[in-house]
Amino acid sequence: MRIGLYPGTFDPITLGHVDIIQRAMALVDRLVIGVAINRDKGPLFALEERVAMVEAECAAITAVTGGEIVVHPFENLLIDCARDVGAGIIIRGLRAVADFEYEFQMVGMNRALDSSVETVFLMADARRQAIASKLVKEIARLGGDVSRFVTPPVVRALKDRYGK
Repeated sequence: MRIGLYPGTFDPITLGHVDIIQRAMALVDRLVIGVAINRDKGPLFALEERVAMVEAECAAITAVTGGEIVVHPFENLLIDCARDVGAGIIIRGLRAVADFEYEFQMVGMNRALDSSVETVFLMADARRQAIASKLVKEIARLGGDVSRFVTPPVVRALKDRYGK
């Protein structure tokens, strides 16, 4: 069984993430969405809220694809998380050249830690390349319309959080 791990903070999950998840499903038999705890980033949503949002979005995807998606919170090294879930593939989404430079370094370190785990990069769909959770949060915080970047449940969660 091919198991892939798609890690991120998903704070919040965006349509860019959903695009990568949908396309990653064609590459693996089971996709594990690793929701990083990452206290250093100071997430807007608590871990439980982010996991619930990711689970809701993934339920909609699996209803269409019939594939298997598991949501797995983690706080350890990415390569250790991959081992924990039995993943032989780490899936990473790329939006721009700046993403590649960071990801290139991460691949090198992960390969040094465990050369049996491959990293696969998926380019974001052209319509989704500008979407970043950080920017979505900023737009929502300032009262802007984020409905082109996230699903309706996430729009509601952002409005609730910012009291808009």
